[in-house]
Amino acid sequence: MPGILCLIAGATVFSMQDVVIKLMSGGYALSEVLTVRCLVACVPLFFLLKFGGGGLRALKSQKLGLLLIRSAMLLVSYTTYYLSMASLPLAVVVALFFAAPLFIVILSGPLLGEKVRPSQFAAVAVGFAGVLVICFGPAFSGDAGAQTAKALVEPAALLALGSALFYGASAVMARKLADTESGAVMASFQNIVFLAGASTIALITNLGPDLSAEVSNGSLQFLLRPWAMPGTRDLLLIASTGLVGACGSFLLTQAYRLAEANVVAPFEYVSIMLAALLGWWIWGEVPTGATYLGIALIIGAGLYVLRGKPAV
Repeated sequence: MPGILCLIAGATVFSMQDVVIKLMSGGYALSEVLTVRCLVACVPLFFLLKFGGGGLRALKSQKLGLLLIRSAMLLVSYTTYYLSMASLPLAVVVALFFAAPLFIVILSGPLLGEKVRPSQFAAVAVGFAGVLVICFGPAFSGDAGAQTAKALVEPAALLALGSALFYGASAVMARKLADTESGAVMASFQNIVFLAGASTIALITNLGPDLSAEVSNGSLQFLLRPWAMPGTRDLLLIASTGLVGACGSFLLTQAYRLAEANVVAPFEYVSIMLAALLGWWIWGEVPTGATYLGIALIIGAGLYVLRGKPAV
């Protein structure tokens, strides 16, 4: 029970972070949000390294290349995840992101040499069917031709799905690093690479012309928008994502330390229900029946895959 409670708390905390970033996506730049988030996260990460990760000396790893590659994958994953929020309902983004366990199953065979049963591949196929239903489900209601055309060219759905792919790849790499590197070290490298990536995007978007005014897509505007001076309320909200991210990571780590993985992992899907509830409450987003069907397929496939994994 303590492990389950930690996981639900961690999922709730990360849902709050998603809400803040979606709120900020309409008026601020993604690079600005990420930069502030990373700077604030340096404080809790420093204490995690000092008291549980071997101190700053632990950053002198023999697997520097792998740590940087994994961190770069997570930078792409989180960047595409946040960008998709600017154009899609929160529940849809979170549901598409939860295709990540399915990608992990696909990648664990060739990259880790793990045996994947045919039934698990079947579950992956069902999960991807759910992804397709979410992406193209609106075609079955209203003006079918217009809805289908919109779904086929909507890049935000591909951003969310790409986020799941890169997250899955990073999770597989984390298993290669887990024997020698602590969670605090991996999180610290991730934060460093995030800060470098956000700073690079900021230089490009702030030194050149404001390209966000030239596009109408919400995701592109979030990416290309130059920095703006936030008010006190918005600055505190953006800064809170750094503390929220550190606390959420700690809670999820504790969950898997306190209980068997196959017991607590299914409760990860609490995030989808929270996203649907928060999206309805804050933005009035009401998922269609097709969206609920797609979510059910993804959850069902993910639970079947998790059920077949051994406890750790």
